[in-house]
Amino acid sequence: MTILADDAVRERLEAAAFRRLMLHLRQRTDVQNIDLMGWSGFCRNCLGDWLHEEAEKLGLAVSKVEGRIHVYGMSQTEWKAQHQHPATQEQLDRMAESLAQNERVR
Repeated sequence: MTILADDAVRERLEAAAFRRLMLHLRQRTDVQNIDLMGWSGFCRNCLGDWLHEEAEKLGLAVSKVEGRIHVYGMSQTEWKAQHQHPATQEQLDRMAESLAQNERVR
């Protein structure tokens, strides 16, 4: 039996991995959200929105804004002002394809 079969241990490990992912994305400000969306189908905004949605399922009050602040480590507006670059047409096209792929797999 793998240790991941233990629900409590798995949840602790998943939570730790998520925190590590958020830290990684905070440190890698050179990676634009549009590139994350284009290549993986999710971005920092999605992670914050997912926090909001999961909190809502548990009857907890975490707004989308609060979720995104938690992921970014600052407001989305601050992050954009400090790190976001204008999107190219290629990035926009790749993101549109990725969003369509998200719809197909859901």
